Amino acid sequence: MRRAADRLEATAARSGYRRRRHLDTELHAEALVAAAAERARDGEDDALRLLYLLYADNVFGYVLAIVRDEHDAEDLTSEVFARLPRALRHYKHGATPFAAWLLRVARNAALDHLRAQRSVPLAEVHAKSATAELQAGERLDALKAALAVLPDDQRQVMLLRLVAGLTPAEVAERLGRSVDAVHALQHRARRRLQAELTQSGWAPGSRAA
Repeated sequence: MRRAADRLEATAARSGYRRRRHLDTELHAEALVAAAAERARDGEDDALRLLYLLYADNVFGYVLAIVRDEHDAEDLTSEVFARLPRALRHYKHGATPFAAWLLRVARNAALDHLRAQRSVPLAEVHAKSATAELQAGERLDALKAALAVLPDDQRQVMLLRLVAGLTPAEVAERLGRSVDAVHALQHRARRRLQAELTQSGWAPGSRAA
């Protein structure tokens, strides 16, 4: 599994996501994908990395067609793969082709994103504003603590992407890494941050009333 992912990452040459809407059947051997999906369900990094490298472009292209914004599509693609181990608990091999199932997960994430962008009623904004301001400092402290536990390379990627606002290609150039390596590091970092923030009670939705 690791060798397959390493081989794919080493041969990939791109400056960001591609809007790929078809699958290369030679790269997506059914047995390999099935094995990777099974291991990814248990959170194995190499299996997740392999699925990411195989399907990230397809997910990006599909999501971009829905949200019509490249930055949002990039973030949603990373989010889909960060949540993949949990989502795979509901995947049954053989019932649906993995690629079709994954694109359905991506579609749901994109539609949830569009729904979240809709205007919130003004009264609801006022009712929540005081609580939001009170929690902002605690949330920031939790995020800083979560970032502190990341490996250096993952933390650098997250800071350059989310704080400095650099594109994956710019981060790759800054760190002397491939763009695929940057995407993989960001994917792992998001998973680790989600786990740390969940543990501290600051993951999205964990403090919903």
